[in-house]
Amino acid sequence: MKADLHMHTTLSDGRLSPKEVIQRAKAKGVDIIAITDHDICGSVEENTAYAKSIGIQLIPALELSTLYDNKPVHILGYFRDESYQNPEIVEYYKTIKLGRENRAKKFIQNLDEMFQIKITYDEVHAFSNGIIARPHIAKAIVKNYPEYTFNQVFESFIGNHSKAYVSSCEIAVQEGIDLLRRQNCLVVLAHPVLLKESIKDSVLQFPFDGIEAIYFRNKEEDEKAFIQMALDKHWIYTAGSDYHGIENDASHGDIGDRVLEGKPLIQFLQKLEI
Repeated sequence: MKADLHMHTTLSDGRLSPKEVIQRAKAKGVDIIAITDHDICGSVEENTAYAKSIGIQLIPALELSTLYDNKPVHILGYFRDESYQNPEIVEYYKTIKLGRENRAKKFIQNLDEMFQIKITYDEVHAFSNGIIARPHIAKAIVKNYPEYTFNQVFESFIGNHSKAYVSSCEIAVQEGIDLLRRQNCLVVLAHPVLLKESIKDSVLQFPFDGIEAIYFRNKEEDEKAFIQMALDKHWIYTAGSDYHGIENDASHGDIGDRVLEGKPLIQFLQKLEI
């Protein structure tokens, strides 16, 4: 069995619907998937039933946005039960949705003031399906300024190092871990290779259950180091393509590009208690 445990749909910043993502997983020969949309876990019953009908096991999950020292740290939460419906986490979905809308408006203002790039909130919102994220801003920019590619927009205008950058949320790492634990989640540090060097050592001291050691943007030495770290810390480790469905996207993989299988997959499922 093969599992890809990190991917996105139109519920956040992916290009394909959940059904289309499940179909693509089937076509790519992946047996187990986790849809990990940013700060939301939605349409679970419908998606699980459809996945099961075509022979795919779907694990309800999300990718939680947190901050450490005002720098982004993403945490994957895998639900062991139906706690994705708990009032506390549902309220968080609503709060983060509003926060992302305000963030987009600030991005639009910064882009105009700092780069003379003019887009409107309505243009950005038209590309989203509820949760607004940076890829939706990038799409609006490319639409109005076709001389730029999607990757160039991220690198030059809306990436983490850009002077127009706006932090995605204000919840701290430990708050995020605690929130997920209260929902009976398995808590895994997402793509540690993307952590800023200035915070990496500190972030790795937090009490995660596991680490995404196998990831699309890892180099071979990164993967070996993260797997060894998991073993040393008695953590499980996971694998993810971080699929978004964006054409010519150098930052994310295709479903099944990175998979968990064999003993590590068994350990993950045992930890998840399914």
